[in-house]
Amino acid sequence: MTDDRPSAVAGRFYPGEPNQLRTAIRRMLARIELPAGEPLAPAYVVPHAGYRFSGPVASHVYARLREHKGSVGRVVIIGPSHFSRLEGVAASPAATWSTPLGTVMITAVPDGIPADAEPHAREHALEVQIPFLQEVLGDVPVTPIAVGVSAAEDIADVLDAVVGASRDTIVLCSTDFSHYHPQDVARELDRRTAQAVCDLDYSRIKVGDACGVFALRGLVAWAARHRYLPRRLDLRNSGDTFGNPERVVGYPAFALEEAR
Repeated sequence: MTDDRPSAVAGRFYPGEPNQLRTAIRRMLARIELPAGEPLAPAYVVPHAGYRFSGPVASHVYARLREHKGSVGRVVIIGPSHFSRLEGVAASPAATWSTPLGTVMITAVPDGIPADAEPHAREHALEVQIPFLQEVLGDVPVTPIAVGVSAAEDIADVLDAVVGASRDTIVLCSTDFSHYHPQDVARELDRRTAQAVCDLDYSRIKVGDACGVFALRGLVAWAARHRYLPRRLDLRNSGDTFGNPERVVGYPAFALEEAR
């Protein structure tokens, strides 16, 4: 593995000063009310815009992870590469990733899964999850995997290989939903995508429905394979949180839970 991957978007997608970053995250988490005794899910879907836009939605996932600090041994993050033409997947070859809150250890992937620094170099979709994880889980190691054009079942195979039989590894799928529609149009498009996730039907999730479409399809295929049950935690858009209601981006939060 190579050395450290420095932050690419600190100061833009989230505060670059450590105390300001901690304060911003803690304020968002403080607004989330959780039911007592909610179990840790094997996987979650979380958005990845700037914190003032999608952070209130992402906090529904991270508030839940905070309740299980000590039970999570590793976090696998899958999501798109917005700046690279990627086919298949690319793990990060870095030994650590840095944010203003410090460094996190990066775990290696099994043989046969390619690693490439380029899809990660400028990418925000995976990086913006790291400060939240540092705040709620501390020094838990992370496995970041960029997902490009690929079949859903192939990504499910990658997740099976990376997660294996581990009971303390969770998966985060980083994706936003529809982009740049008027708010009423976006709400209907995102409702349909959310229903496809809840129905575990990745064939109904189309390119254009989610910027992380290939990662999301793969997660849904993997969840169906393991009979996990999706549950919507939140679904809003930038017009709800901080932005122009004429051109919004959809922000989902889901838990994919084991049957009780």
